[in-house]
Amino acid sequence: MYQPTRRAVLGAALAVAGTGALAACSDGGGHGGAHAPGGAQDSGTYVSPGGREVAAAEKARGSGPVREVSLTATRTRLDLGGGTTVASWAYGDRLPGRAVRVTAGETLDLTLANHLPQPTSMHWHGLALRNDMDGVPGLTQRAIAPGGDFRYRFAVPHPGTYWFHPHSGVQQDRGLYAPLIVEDPREPLAYDKEWVVVLDDWVDGVAGSTPDAVLKELSGGMSGGMDHGAHTMSGTEASKAEDPDGGSPSRMMMGARSEVLGGDAGDVAYPYYLVNGRVAGDPEVFRARAGDRIRLRIINAGGDTAFRLALGGHRMTVTHTDGFPVRHTTGDALLLGMGERYDVLVTAGDGVFPLVALAEGKDATALAVLRTGGGAAPGASVRPKELDGKLVEAGRLAPDPSVALAARAPDRTIRMRLTGGMADYDWAFDGQPYDAQQRRPVEAGERVRVVFDNGTAMWHPLHLHGHTFALGGNAAGARKDTAIVLPHRSLTVEFDADNPGLWMVHCHNVYHAEAGMMTVLGYRG
Repeated sequence: MYQPTRRAVLGAALAVAGTGALAACSDGGGHGGAHAPGGAQDSGTYVSPGGREVAAAEKARGSGPVREVSLTATRTRLDLGGGTTVASWAYGDRLPGRAVRVTAGETLDLTLANHLPQPTSMHWHGLALRNDMDGVPGLTQRAIAPGGDFRYRFAVPHPGTYWFHPHSGVQQDRGLYAPLIVEDPREPLAYDKEWVVVLDDWVDGVAGSTPDAVLKELSGGMSGGMDHGAHTMSGTEASKAEDPDGGSPSRMMMGARSEVLGGDAGDVAYPYYLVNGRVAGDPEVFRARAGDRIRLRIINAGGDTAFRLALGGHRMTVTHTDGFPVRHTTGDALLLGMGERYDVLVTAGDGVFPLVALAEGKDATALAVLRTGGGAAPGASVRPKELDGKLVEAGRLAPDPSVALAARAPDRTIRMRLTGGMADYDWAFDGQPYDAQQRRPVEAGERVRVVFDNGTAMWHPLHLHGHTFALGGNAAGARKDTAIVLPHRSLTVEFDADNPGLWMVHCHNVYHAEAGMMTVLGYRG
């Protein structure tokens, strides 16, 4: 039996049948009188996701040629390679789903049909799009019911490497994700080939495990305290639906440590780590010629794992992060938190080379292979020396001048304290689990500074919907939409409030988010 998630329960009373708008914001409403913890404020009138301000912002983005796409979210069996197949959910029968490609300036018109046994949605990670297409049930749209469909239609203004996935419970930790590549009609980079590389940690369908069962286990906490499962989908029932015997092994991770992540590396012990849907024992092989210049578009679609990525025998030149160009920076390895993307250029050597994604702190790797000549394929356990070489970190990247945020004093500062822990699995902002009706107000036209103060012993990759921010709280910081906040450290970012609506801010650890580490930035109407 399906039991709704925390966000579905909170959002259900807000939905307006047939419109996709929400009663709390359909007329700019949300007229509470209280001040929420940490400075969140409910009083005032907020822009509706489908309101005139959103329509005006969309009109200003223009309406180029229309790219029509149809996708189906469905139950299927997925081949992970090496004789491993799993029952899961996916877009069609592929893992990752087939990439959607558009050109900046076009309008994407995509219809998602839901053939799943549960409601679903689709979030366009990293895009500055119209708010009512952002895909957050209970906030910007109604969930897509089983047997139903939803038409997402919006202008795509910015080139870059993006991706899409559900924003419904822990569905993202199944096979429901795919790249979204927005081509630049004035592409400044010169390269011979392009390789889209999607990293993932995999648990669904392995020995009866499901992401919902994992969340159920984690929500019980390490201290054996209160079970928060009443706030989430029933993992026990979901597990029984996939496994008639109702049994699945523990997936709670103990002792995963990483210096670069500041200590605890993750909550979940995954049985597999994947590159482009393949296990390390049977990797994808990308073929090129020696001397080819290859653009790698790298996406971390994982649920609970940071990956350290390196290409054996090569250095990588970072050209973009989270879709936006940076001053070219060369290094040996990259660190990607969940939701982050990097574009890099490499000049291919002659031979066979391992592309290795180390599950940071978890003592496991994912693998793909670059082949330009003869030679034996690398083994599944290969760990090239580049993994221990110069690590490119987002905080040391500088934006390309074309996308640098203009220098300006902030008009508003919002402080958010990251709270919670493994003992009770009570992740939140300012001790307050997610409530769709509590918004942190901003005004259109403001420069907004956000200070994330991590009071927990865990790292968190934080994601802002509908905007990109400058790291470090100044114009010299790289433009990103997802960034790692280390334990007991602070991260300051700034963005221009130029896309009206109600926008999520959340940890992109899917289990932390579903436990409650989500909040809303709301534009005042």
